[in-house]
Amino acid sequence: MIERYIRDVPDFPKPGILFKDITPLLASAEGLKLAIDQLAALVDPKSYDMVCGVESRGFIFGTALALRVGKGFAPIRKPGKLPWKTVSQSYELEYGTDRIEIHTDAVAPGQRALLVDDLLATGGTAEAAVKLIERIGGKVVACSFVIELVFLHGRQRLGATPVHSLVKY
Repeated sequence: MIERYIRDVPDFPKPGILFKDITPLLASAEGLKLAIDQLAALVDPKSYDMVCGVESRGFIFGTALALRVGKGFAPIRKPGKLPWKTVSQSYELEYGTDRIEIHTDAVAPGQRALLVDDLLATGGTAEAAVKLIERIGGKVVACSFVIELVFLHGRQRLGATPVHSLVKY
């Protein structure tokens, strides 16, 4: 049902790529509610204490999910965007590397976290986010995504961490 709100954009951001555009999903109150309700049903809220989301679309789904299940939210951002003490994690991109950061106190030691993002592709960003949460003492109980591009095998980079997605391409 979520699929009807996802638009295919050919040759974006470069020729040969079929981009999965979630802006129609975000623009529809019905579609957005459906996505958040379905994300909430993927993982038992009793199994985690906190929701973490990766910049930027992970903020949209993560905060809405956190509100829906009565949990707090911790942002994982690009370097230099968080105002407090941070730890960072580098990860590989198709051509080069990138880095993300989290506040050192965003997830308390022993706290269980659910990682949320819009898309699981190669898994590099999600893997780096899991490492960040664990470095500050948290435990990632699962990762939830709106879309998974299964042909890129991103879930393999997350090892034994359970991976859930609403739509698989």
